Amino acid sequence: MKLYNSVTRTKEDFEPLNPPFVGVYVCGPTVYGHSHLGHGKSYVGFDVLVRWLRSRGYTVRYVQNITDVGHLTDDADQGEDKLQKQAVLEKLEPMELAEKYTASYFRDMDALNNLRPDVSPRASGHIPEQIELVLKLLAGGHAYVSGGNVYFDVSSFPRYGRLSGRSGEDAMAGTRVETASDKRDPRDFALWKKAEAAHLLQWNSPWGRGYPGWHLECSAMSMRYLGDTIDIHGGGLENSFPHHECEIAQSEAATGKPFARFWLHNNMVTVDGRKMGKSLGNFTLLHDLFDRFDPMVVRLYILRSHYRSPLDFSDQGLQSAESALERLVSFRNRLEKAPSAPSGRAEELCTGTTKAFTEAMDDDLNTPQALAVLFDFVRAGNTMLDTGEGGAEPMAETLDSLAGEILGLRLRGAGRSAGVEEVCGVLARLRGVLRTRKMFEEADDMRRSLESLGFKVKDLPGGESEISPGGASAH
Repeated sequence: MKLYNSVTRTKEDFEPLNPPFVGVYVCGPTVYGHSHLGHGKSYVGFDVLVRWLRSRGYTVRYVQNITDVGHLTDDADQGEDKLQKQAVLEKLEPMELAEKYTASYFRDMDALNNLRPDVSPRASGHIPEQIELVLKLLAGGHAYVSGGNVYFDVSSFPRYGRLSGRSGEDAMAGTRVETASDKRDPRDFALWKKAEAAHLLQWNSPWGRGYPGWHLECSAMSMRYLGDTIDIHGGGLENSFPHHECEIAQSEAATGKPFARFWLHNNMVTVDGRKMGKSLGNFTLLHDLFDRFDPMVVRLYILRSHYRSPLDFSDQGLQSAESALERLVSFRNRLEKAPSAPSGRAEELCTGTTKAFTEAMDDDLNTPQALAVLFDFVRAGNTMLDTGEGGAEPMAETLDSLAGEILGLRLRGAGRSAGVEEVCGVLARLRGVLRTRKMFEEADDMRRSLESLGFKVKDLPGGESEISPGGASAH
């Protein structure tokens, strides 16, 4: 199994530190608004990672935090706390706001069939661990106090910039720095921020009332649940700098050990080539998408792009994914009704499909290739059922394992409706009526429509028509 490590910029053989245990930490959402498609792409990708690791026999502890304090509006050390700003707008207590949007986040992730993390720690619930980490960094000469704030001294950590490739003045690019700062070096970043009297989120600390820095939170929480060195740290590509770079610096400075052995970064969702995001106002909320498309359509749409590739949002892409999902659902329904007679060819097909699927997933979670393997399997499986070769039971087991357990696609009860096949059967019979009335152009239009929904149309003696799953490819 190979994974692309963002630190080395190469695919590497994955071996956990203490097999079979694998510790996975993924930066979770900052809960000041509803989740959009960009969140969906990130967390579906890491859900598949966890599912695949478990299918390969590893014991995974999946930690995904909830950021409910300390994430400022410039994604660095300046601006307002995102939760506090939104809480004022909505006239709610910050923790009330956090509860509202944490619940919304999990509703959306449940709809996408993402497995719940084993631990979902909240930054506000781990203030003691964060203060302890700051004290350790101060004692080691890696941090300093200035005006009630505590900053990490970047000059004390020569490896700063290893992940992002930024060092020196390059490390300042993309960050806003106050002209009159209490930092010794503009590259230094906040571990603890002094809170003004009006700040709604603040705690006692050895340096006065304040709140933790955004970067500090993930280091403290990952160490709390996964130890000083974790196997895999995941997150969005946009967080590689400064967030993940700062995590590495403060963690390794505190422990003297490697912080994460593998760094995995998912690429973003774009709209007309620009990143989808709340700050840009071009986002599409997941719950709004779910009003228009089955959540499994959205999940399949995400899986058709590699986690490291950008996904450009379009209705056409979602409609294509909808047709593809219908083909999988129709095949699964057909297997349910087909006789389960033994078939050596079906067993051979299932074995070959599983092998090809495994090769794709072992190659840095190549879900587009894995899906291509599945649709080849569906085509071949439908042909076997058409010719009465049997083998429905092993094919159903293979589909449930690969598409269901690993890719997380719910095929039962998904799609346009449970009765879609019955409705299309009525349309096929109506097509027969059109043919008997010599309305051939209209009959051909109806045949094409039925095939686009994943059904074969067969004309019977006497002018009638019937359908069976396995029409024009939706892949």
